[in-house]
Amino acid sequence: MKVAVTRPLPDAGLQLLRDHYDVHIYGAQPGSRFDEAGLIDVAHDAAALLTVLSDPVTEHVLASCPSLKVVAQFAVGYDNIDVAAAHRLGIVVTNTPGVLTDATADFAFALLLAVARRLREADRYVRDGRFQRWETMELLGMELAGKTLGIVGMGRIGQAMARRALGFGMRVVYHNRHRVNPTDEYRLGARRVELEELLATSDVISLHCPLNDDSRHLIDAAAFAQMKPSALLINTARGPVVDEAALVEALREGRLAGAGLDVFEREPEVHPGLLDHPRVVLAPHLGSATVEARTAMARMCSEAIHAVLSGADDVPYRVA
Repeated sequence: MKVAVTRPLPDAGLQLLRDHYDVHIYGAQPGSRFDEAGLIDVAHDAAALLTVLSDPVTEHVLASCPSLKVVAQFAVGYDNIDVAAAHRLGIVVTNTPGVLTDATADFAFALLLAVARRLREADRYVRDGRFQRWETMELLGMELAGKTLGIVGMGRIGQAMARRALGFGMRVVYHNRHRVNPTDEYRLGARRVELEELLATSDVISLHCPLNDDSRHLIDAAAFAQMKPSALLINTARGPVVDEAALVEALREGRLAGAGLDVFEREPEVHPGLLDHPRVVLAPHLGSATVEARTAMARMCSEAIHAVLSGADDVPYRVA
């Protein structure tokens, strides 16, 4: 049986598939992206499709692949997949929860530190030959101890971010649809608040919520108007959670001090107003980009695909 993989992945994570199936890996050309027609072309005769977030796994794609039994998403989120259509067509959908938690939280905090201590500007300052002496008033940043971190989305990654904030002496508030376990709240020193309070009181706002109808443009012009002008915004969740045009306007008008972004509203397109802003740190969707996390994600996809294609009673990591 054919397994179509839309991007090169760590080989160690694919060994299970190679041992049992005819594995075809596509998308090796840098910058290449699949549209619906491209996905159908590579998966029309496949029993399994291993996808990434940019792959448009629509009802049309699913219906055009009559042999398809499983779509294994190489990510936690799966908003690019028409899950309802997959369910109607009897196609299993899986994802990769858990294994990228620490990698993504590490990266979110790295962005926070880079923005707070102005590392992008400092690096350029040195490379441009402007470092002539130690200056007392140059590139002053924000100290994190005693500041408030507001976490939007208190799932696995949000809680991992809170643990890291504790080590830096930060206070933690969070906004979530449901209150987390009170024991976990106590351990994290976290307090649940309404979004309006979080926006108004946080020195740093870090986004860790899924993308859905409620969270799309959750951080818009009205949200920026509620934030402190000294606040920083970190987004390692999904790009469309933030209205990028409103973000650029807030930065230009001095109503936000800086931002660290790993995801973008129209990825891979980036708003030009972000590209040239000195207080914005940008990354090409690197949240899970560690050898350990990406290998584990590939292994989880392989396990899910093998479970479906071998007729196992239980399919791990199943979302539909």
